[in-house]
Amino acid sequence: MPRYLTMIRINENDMPDEGGPSLELQERMGVLFEEMTKAGVMLDNAGLRPTAEGARVTWEKGELSVTDGPFTETKEVIGGYSIMQAKDSAEAIEWTKRFLKTHEEYWTITVEVREIGEG
Repeated sequence: MPRYLTMIRINENDMPDEGGPSLELQERMGVLFEEMTKAGVMLDNAGLRPTAEGARVTWEKGELSVTDGPFTETKEVIGGYSIMQAKDSAEAIEWTKRFLKTHEEYWTITVEVREIGEG
């Protein structure tokens, strides 16, 4: 069965006032993730720390460079990910839609769903 990586894109400069998921949102996500785990779909997931705590390593024209966060020039950053196993991309997208619907209306989130290449 194919595996899929979801990359949850958010705008760090447009986060809710509380700075992250509300307790209610965390509870709704927990219920969904438990369902996905029991169904054998969810293999791994996590939120990521702010870009202020990260770095970008770039290889360009034979030279390496390291840029410390935050990455203010970037509109969207990866705020979290999941790895799921689904029968096809349609099923992976349906689970992703359910994940997005756990969020309150003030969130703006884009999730990229990509099949993981095997071998």
